[in-house]
Amino acid sequence: MEAAAAAAAAAGRSRKCSTANGGKKEKDLFHVIHKVPAGDGPYVKAKHAQLVQKDPEAAIVWFWKAINAGDKVDSALKDMAVVMKQIDRAEEAIEAVKSFRGRCSKQAQESLDNVLIDLYKKCGKVEEQIEMIKRKLRSIYQGEAFNGKPTKTARSHGKKFQVSVKQETSRLLGNLGWAYMQKTNFIAAEVVYKKAQMVDPDANKACNLAICLIKQARYDEAHSTLLDVTQGRVPGSGDAKARSRAEKLLMEVSSREGPDELMDLMGFNLDDDFVKGLEKLMDEWGPSRSKRLPIFEEISSF
Repeated sequence: MEAAAAAAAAAGRSRKCSTANGGKKEKDLFHVIHKVPAGDGPYVKAKHAQLVQKDPEAAIVWFWKAINAGDKVDSALKDMAVVMKQIDRAEEAIEAVKSFRGRCSKQAQESLDNVLIDLYKKCGKVEEQIEMIKRKLRSIYQGEAFNGKPTKTARSHGKKFQVSVKQETSRLLGNLGWAYMQKTNFIAAEVVYKKAQMVDPDANKACNLAICLIKQARYDEAHSTLLDVTQGRVPGSGDAKARSRAEKLLMEVSSREGPDELMDLMGFNLDDDFVKGLEKLMDEWGPSRSKRLPIFEEISSF
């Protein structure tokens, strides 16, 4: 009888242990599926509201609580700004980032700059967008980006990937060119896009460069630039959208006869101090400094 009782008790303990382990596994699987961090702090509750409940307003409330409680402030501020942008509260998000980024770590500042650039773009704040992009480019020119490392780990849609200084430079130059296009400053945009193509060429930026040339009635140059895309000589030319865009622009170029009346072309206006500083730095960069910023050996001065 005693042996039977002992066996039954052991079986009960085993079932309890199995149930506990099963519950833990289900909980862990829940976090993996929904990409929600484990725990019960305000940041975790904010992510649960954002990703599981799909309630952005509740998520913002919990993100604010996380920031005020010092719970994963870097991630809370950035994620809150992204959620605010999604529900058309971008202006509020800009003020939040500018006001509370001082509570974030040094490592988070670069990501917050990128968030601000997106928010400025969303709000149509082109001047602020241009100034922020120039500031980030200056940090690259001066060897301050990525904490002096040649690559950094970025995250998009829950996936991590490596970004090189070269890719980041081209991306920022592309964004700067687009911002100048919004101001109809096609001369400055052209210069910036050409630099971006020298660093890390792609079909989309080639099409934008062609638009800048078209706006200046430089149709032969635009035609040549677009042919590079349609004939597959530029990385990304295989993308159906990029190729279709290039083909449509080629048709537009072909339909032009004689010089058009130019659209309000503003002066070059690429900030003399910015250009001179860039030229000075490029003059200084040589083989002895190639370990610091190798990518800029490929770029000629403005």
